[in-house]
Amino acid sequence: MLGRFGSGGNVLTISDEAKNPEFPSLFFMMEKSDSGFFETAVTGWGRETHKRRESIDVVTGSGTRGQTYLYWQGDKLFELPVSYWADGKRWVNSPGYTDGTADFTRPVNPGCMECHASYIAATSSDTMTNTYVKGSLVAGITCESCHGGGAAHVAKYAAGPEHSSDTAILNPAKFTRDLQVDACAVCHSGIQRRALLPAYSFVPGRPLKDYFEAMPGEAAEHPDVHGNQVGLLQRSKCYQGSATMSCSTCHNVHEPEKVAASYSDRCLTCHQWQSCGESKRIGPSIKTRCIECHMPVEETRVIASETAGQTVRARMRNHWIKVYPMANKGASAGL
Repeated sequence: MLGRFGSGGNVLTISDEAKNPEFPSLFFMMEKSDSGFFETAVTGWGRETHKRRESIDVVTGSGTRGQTYLYWQGDKLFELPVSYWADGKRWVNSPGYTDGTADFTRPVNPGCMECHASYIAATSSDTMTNTYVKGSLVAGITCESCHGGGAAHVAKYAAGPEHSSDTAILNPAKFTRDLQVDACAVCHSGIQRRALLPAYSFVPGRPLKDYFEAMPGEAAEHPDVHGNQVGLLQRSKCYQGSATMSCSTCHNVHEPEKVAASYSDRCLTCHQWQSCGESKRIGPSIKTRCIECHMPVEETRVIASETAGQTVRARMRNHWIKVYPMANKGASAGL
């Protein structure tokens, strides 16, 4: 759990009655006790205050960008109003919430959960439902997200000795390049699409177009850096000129992510650092700066938090590999 839950760093003030008497005070407290973690909203004038306290039941996000918290109300799942933003190490209004409110009613639908948890069973076929079988939640992104359901695989090996060939489990290494990328694109191709089947229907090794219909418009022509890493990568000449380049060319899903500079050696398997126009000015140290210059960190247009009158946007690595204007170069490291 990220963020401070003790005195001195656990309060997010949205409005202060003492500074602006026209509006009631509103602040949130993030607290830890023997019974768990909690978010409390406090609003009102003077002694006339109202409090609402809910427990942090589910945590989404690896923490690289931050974390957002969910709570159960019976069998319904809702987003809590305060999230933790890693950039600046601060508490912010959860993206999608209206600044200046103490709203605990934003539902979490299956489409959201599909990219933030390995599985959860919805009790309705309605794509906007937030009602689930609580005990079915498989938190995090586990093996089955990429290798498919493992029950048949487990049963096979529990019943007898191992076999050299196992069709009960899927091996993405044996997929075509396009199907490997489709498996990543389930969660890394943005949200500008329409689901054709219920959440968690996708089976690795199948074409993504069988499960989602891309929506035309600005998002298709100009993918956002948040969520649509695949759409950006596919616009890159490196990708278009290769029959084998995929997400796993750089990313090993079985290992922790590395700092951005360490991925430059992937670029140098095809490119010579001496051929870069900046090599004469920078020298051999440019060998560690391919990602910094050709995949800059940019602000997302999609994920933003309006907090205490300020707009806070997530910054993410642009996966459109190309030559960028000098103003964009020298971006901060991160993936």
